[in-house]
Amino acid sequence: MKKNCLLFILVLLIRLASAQTGRVFDNLYFNSDILDMERNYAIYLPPDYETSQRSYPVLYLLHGRGDDHTGWVQFGEVQFITDYMIDIGSATPMIIVMPDANSGQRGYFNDLDDNWRYEDFFFEEFIPFIEKKYRIKSEKRFRAIAGLSMGGGGTFMYALHHPELFSSACPLSADAGSLSMGELDGYLTRNGWKLSSEEKMEAWYKQHSALELIKDMPEDQKKSVRWFIDCGDDDFLFEGNSLVHIAMRKKEIPHEFRIREGDHNWTYWRESLPEVLSFVSEAFHQH
Repeated sequence: MKKNCLLFILVLLIRLASAQTGRVFDNLYFNSDILDMERNYAIYLPPDYETSQRSYPVLYLLHGRGDDHTGWVQFGEVQFITDYMIDIGSATPMIIVMPDANSGQRGYFNDLDDNWRYEDFFFEEFIPFIEKKYRIKSEKRFRAIAGLSMGGGGTFMYALHHPELFSSACPLSADAGSLSMGELDGYLTRNGWKLSSEEKMEAWYKQHSALELIKDMPEDQKKSVRWFIDCGDDDFLFEGNSLVHIAMRKKEIPHEFRIREGDHNWTYWRESLPEVLSFVSEAFHQH
C-alpha cells in the first residue's frame, strides 16, 4: 500500500513537471475614455497560446471588495489551478481576464447619477478591447463570467443585464445587492456611495437587486444563461444567496446551487475555482 502511494506521488510529480504552463500578466492597462483614466487588468493565457494560432473561449473573473485585478492571481492561485485543470482534461484551454474595480470608485456598477460609469466602461470599452487584442472567440457560447463577493454581485448583475453575452455565470459567495428597498440606504452607505433622489434610488434598486431582476425575468430568458451559485454555510452573505436560489426555483430558472462547509475567505474560493472552470467548460466544449 505504501509502495503504491509513493508511486502515485512520483507519477504525479513527473506529470506536473512535464506539463506545459500558462502565463499570467498582472500589470497591464487600458485607457478608458468613459472613466477618463487608465484601468489595470490581469490576464491568464493558456499553455499553448504562444504556439498556436487558434482562438480561445474567455472567462471574465471578478475580484472582491478590498482586492484588485491581482487578487485572483496572488491569493486565488488562478495560474496553478487552471493549468492543473487543463492538464487533467477537466477544463478546456481558455483565456481568463481579471479587471480592476478598485481604482477611482470601488465597484462594478454605474453610480446613481451616472457620474461614474463602470458598467458602461466594462461592456462598451473593456470587452471590445480585450476581444480585439487577444485571440478570443467572440460568440456568446464562448464567453463566461464569474466572481467572488463584490465580484459575485457583479457576476449576477452583468449576466442578468446582458444574458445575450454570457453562456455561463458563476457567482461565488456573492453580494446579491440590497435585499429590499428598505435596506438600500444602508447598502449604499456601506459601499461608500452617495444617496440620491428617492426616484433615482428606486430605479437603481430595481436594476441592481438580483431578487428584483429574477422576479421580472422574461420567460424567454430563463434558460439563456447557465448558472452556478456557490456559498459557504458560515458565510455572512449566505442569506442573499439562499434567497436568490429560492427566487430562481419559484421562477423555474435552471441553476446549480452549492452550499459547502466554509466561510467568506480565499480557502473557500480556491476550492470553488476548479468547479467554476469545469462548469464553464461544459458550454465551451463541443458535444
